[in-house]
Amino acid sequence: MLKDKVVVLTGSAKGIGRYNAQRFAQAGAKVAIADIDTERMAQTLAELEDYGGAAMAVETSVRDEEQVRGLMAAVAERFGGIDILINNAGIVPHFNWGVPRWPAVRDMEFSFWQNVMGTNLGGTFLCSKHVTPYMEQRGGGNIVNLYGGGGLTPAGANAYVTSKEAIVIFSQFHAEEVRDANIVVVSISPGGAIATEDAPDEARGRMPGPDLAGDRFLLAAEASMELTGHLVNLEGDKLVIER
Repeated sequence: MLKDKVVVLTGSAKGIGRYNAQRFAQAGAKVAIADIDTERMAQTLAELEDYGGAAMAVETSVRDEEQVRGLMAAVAERFGGIDILINNAGIVPHFNWGVPRWPAVRDMEFSFWQNVMGTNLGGTFLCSKHVTPYMEQRGGGNIVNLYGGGGLTPAGANAYVTSKEAIVIFSQFHAEEVRDANIVVVSISPGGAIATEDAPDEARGRMPGPDLAGDRFLLAAEASMELTGHLVNLEGDKLVIER
């Protein structure tokens, strides 16, 4: 049961993060949202508070270790600990929205590559690092890392897909490190390409929204140890191992 569980969701001012924050709040969890978009985060916090549960918001760049450390400390101080981490924050290409694809390797600035890797993979690392001690204090927990795919052609998805595939491997190895602490680590996708509230009207008219994810992240937040280290997917009403 998720009631009264403490969940931290990064990148949760909008999109998949906002949708999942709402779903956890509806399930009775105590929800901490973290993002760099303070204006949108304030709006999302107000929505969560309308559900009547406990919620908080902490401005956080997942690329900044001190901010991540402070996030986890603030949540633990407010709610008494942390049970669940959803590593959702990331830089995502929106090719399906009609925006230009990202550059091919020959044309890509190294700073662009570093920004994608530092946010998607580095943020997952930092948040996992600094939440682990709090979960150990609780006697266990669940870490859910966001996965996503992309096509080989035309060019443009390299940096994003590389970061996400690396997250799957990171999850596999981190899971073994924390197995004895009863911490389950899985990676999972939202179920396909989506159009968030910021997408053009044309894209939102032809693509599913964040609700495509359904309950998959809630189920992943309660995944058992038999799933730890795996990329999982939703089949029917249960999670199954994809790889």
